[in-house]
Amino acid sequence: MNRSNMSTATQTTPANQRKLVYSLCHRADRLRIQGRYAESEQLFKKALALAEQTFAPHAPELVPLLNNHAVLYKYSGRFDEAEQLYRRALAIAVGHWGEEHIEVATLYHNLGGLDHARGTFAAGEPAARRAVEIRERGLGPDHPHVAADLAALAGILDGQGKCAESEPIYERVLALFEARMQSGDADAGYEIAVNLNNLAALYTRTGRAAQAEPLYRRALALKEKSLGPGHPDVALSLNNLAVLLKTLGRLDEAADAYRRALQIFEQTLDPEHPKLKTCRENYARLKPEQR
Repeated sequence: MNRSNMSTATQTTPANQRKLVYSLCHRADRLRIQGRYAESEQLFKKALALAEQTFAPHAPELVPLLNNHAVLYKYSGRFDEAEQLYRRALAIAVGHWGEEHIEVATLYHNLGGLDHARGTFAAGEPAARRAVEIRERGLGPDHPHVAADLAALAGILDGQGKCAESEPIYERVLALFEARMQSGDADAGYEIAVNLNNLAALYTRTGRAAQAEPLYRRALALKEKSLGPGHPDVALSLNNLAVLLKTLGRLDEAADAYRRALQIFEQTLDPEHPKLKTCRENYARLKPEQR
C-alpha cells in the first residue's frame, strides 16, 4: 500500500509503528505459509528492526515476532539462526510471564521441533515434554494445542526408536484432530495430514508398509487441499510416498512421485536445503534400479 501521502509526524508515532510491526509480521507469516521463504525473510527482518526501535529490549511484544521469524528459519533449514531467535524469545517470555505460561509452552514446543528437524531427538525430548506438561495443566488434556504438543513429543520419541511409546500417542493425537475436523475446524486437515504421515512412517519402519500407503495418500491429499499443490510440505509428502513405493517394489510410481517432489522443492527451497538434497539423493539411488 502506498503511504507516501502521509505526513512524517503521522508515520513515526509509536502507535503507527506498532501497527506497522504487526502488519509486517502478519504478511511475513502469510508468505511463509505459502512457501515464499525469501520474501518472508525480508519482511521479518524489516519487522524485527522496526520492533527493536519501537519496544524495550525485553518487551513481551517481541516474543511472537522472534518466534515466527525463527519458524521461518527452521523451515528454511537455517537451524542455528532459528535457535538463537527461539532462545531469545524464551528468555523474554519466562522473564515476563513465568515458566508456566502458555506462550512459554509454545517456545518449548518449537525448540523441541527444532531438535526434531536437526535429528537430535534425545536433545529435544525435555523441551517437548515440558510443553505438554504446561499446556495440559493450563488447557486440559483434549485441547488442540495439547494435541499439537503430543504430536511433537511422539515424533521425538519415534526418532529415538521408541515406537512402543510413540504409536499410541500418534493414535490419540489423530483421534483428537479428527474430532476437530468433524466439528468444522478447517485447520484440522493439515494437522491430520502431518500425523498421518508420521504414523505411516512408523508403520513402514515396523514392517507394516502396506498399511502405510493409504495413510500417506490421504496425508498428501489433505496437504494439497489446505496448502496448494506447489507447497514444499506437499513435496515432502510426495518424497515420503516415493520412499514407500520403492520399498513395495513399485519403482515407476516411486520415480513419478520423486520427480514431482523435486520440481516443487527446486522452485521453493534454497539449493542446499536438507530436504531438497535428501530428495535428490533418494531419486538418484532409485534410477539405477529402474533399468
